[in-house]
Amino acid sequence: MTISETRSTKQDILDYLLKHGQAKAIQLAESLQISPQAVRRHLKDLESEGLIAHRAQQEGMGRPNYFYGLSKAGRNKFPNRYSDFAVSFLDAMVETAGQDQVEEILRKQWQKKAENYRDRLGQGSLLERLTQLVNLRKEEGYMAEVAPADPHGKEGFLLMEHHCAIAEVAESFPVVCGNELEMFEAILPDCTVERTQWINEGEHQCGYIIQVNK
Repeated sequence: MTISETRSTKQDILDYLLKHGQAKAIQLAESLQISPQAVRRHLKDLESEGLIAHRAQQEGMGRPNYFYGLSKAGRNKFPNRYSDFAVSFLDAMVETAGQDQVEEILRKQWQKKAENYRDRLGQGSLLERLTQLVNLRKEEGYMAEVAPADPHGKEGFLLMEHHCAIAEVAESFPVVCGNELEMFEAILPDCTVERTQWINEGEHQCGYIIQVNK
């Protein structure tokens, strides 16, 4: 295996863990179609680099199962358009204009983005609009996808964002997460939008169940 192939496989492992939160070595091997031995070598390297961590879980008798997930450093390997500068800039604005004024500015920024999204989503079916929304979010650095919400016991669709392009901003200013929910509600006025998962609360992704109003 060449160096480039090794790097590609490691990135595939990181992508899988970002999307699914955690996985066993055998799950990764089956998904990536490589041997469990090769997966374990890559996992060992990634863990030594501090990009992943594992936890042991006992299930009945015998040896425990090992589940692997991204560390904070591993998450930071993914593209992020906004970094320390954005947080520092907002902190400076809070000191200058006050918290309430900054939150109002952030709210107006999301309203402007919602207008842009509405223009680009068009008037198609809910699935067509969500598919277009996923494409727009991917352009901005989010790892987004949409799937039927049936497995969650609800109708409609599940919008998932496995990677937050503004994670550092959201950690310091969680109000932007509320703005995001309001934005989805604004661009899908015929739907109910419910947040079911939130990276800021320790989940591996942000998730929204979206249903057409009856």
